[in-house]
Amino acid sequence: IPFHSLRLALYANVVGIRVGHCSSIHRGCRFYCPGNISIGDYTVINRDVLLDGRMGLQIGSCVSISEGMCILTLEHDPQSAVFATRGKAVVVDDNVFIGVRALILPGVQIGKGAVVAAGAVATRDVPPYTIVAGVPARPIKSRTRMLSYQLNYRKFMG
Repeated sequence: IPFHSLRLALYANVVGIRVGHCSSIHRGCRFYCPGNISIGDYTVINRDVLLDGRMGLQIGSCVSISEGMCILTLEHDPQSAVFATRGKAVVVDDNVFIGVRALILPGVQIGKGAVVAAGAVATRDVPPYTIVAGVPARPIKSRTRMLSYQLNYRKFMG
């Protein structure tokens, strides 16, 4: 659906995603179990993002999620003889920035104000105001704690 306001109404009223005030979800996003996904206020989810709500996904306010990134809450256990699944909810706290093509694995919590760099794979919790990069993601520096922005970015045909 090319029109942003119509798409948001569909996500909230038909699909069941809880979308906060002034939040934006751009085209090409995919959702697993959207009824288990909650998105806070002033959050921007850019194009071609995959959000997995099978075990629960909570995204805070003022979060910026870049194009092509993926959050998973369920995976296969490679040690299981029957290739069983395992998973846990993911929480992304307020004021987080997630870079292009980053991956967040099941059970990970991204702390308030943290940054997950482009292409990083978050396999464990990211402490608040920590910038992580790499595969697997490791801390590379700290982010300022003086964050006071609100995101309000919508593309008409985005």
